[in-house]
Amino acid sequence: MTTLDAKLYDMRILWISFAILLADQLSKLLVKGVSIPVLGVMIEGMQYGESVHVLGDWLKITYIENPYMAFGIDIAGKLFLVVFSFIAVIGILIFLYRNRQAAYPLRLSLAMILAGAIGNLLDRTFYGLMNDAPLFYGNVVDFIDLDLFTIQFSSSSFKFWPIFNIADAAVSVGVVLLLIVGIPREEKERAAENPSNPSVKPPGSDNPAHE
Repeated sequence: MTTLDAKLYDMRILWISFAILLADQLSKLLVKGVSIPVLGVMIEGMQYGESVHVLGDWLKITYIENPYMAFGIDIAGKLFLVVFSFIAVIGILIFLYRNRQAAYPLRLSLAMILAGAIGNLLDRTFYGLMNDAPLFYGNVVDFIDLDLFTIQFSSSSFKFWPIFNIADAAVSVGVVLLLIVGIPREEKERAAENPSNPSVKPPGSDNPAHE
């Protein structure tokens, strides 16, 4: 196996990213709907705000769109989000490649975060075109409505968790896993990495018997 083949072999974790990304985009298109006459594709999708009960009121499929970041946070506008997400994707890919021989849990967490970042980036980049909006000005499609309990505070009520999508779930799980396994620090083995370093002496070199 050549060096290049070995490097590509170690990047097989990206297949997990691809699988998550595919599931994310297919689920969003089924919810939002899409029409591609050239390919004969016509998916009606759901009405905005429509809900389908899966497990009573605990788990529903509810179609909404989020123009901002997670939890509705708005920082510097949509174009900033697209640029930031693109830079983040490139950074994760570079980091993942440089750590392609790291422990599997670390690479898995990065692969999940990468898939989630790309999934929502595609929404913001292209989904606006479906609604006559400019490129890079699309909204993120959310639909997983998990409502295990509702918190009452004064006259307001707060759901257990905001409506999210598969990309959001991948990022969240990936970040939690990354916090658990930690980011490895590069450890240099003096004898192996710097054999010509005069400060690194082989065992027994200080023994007068070897002189």
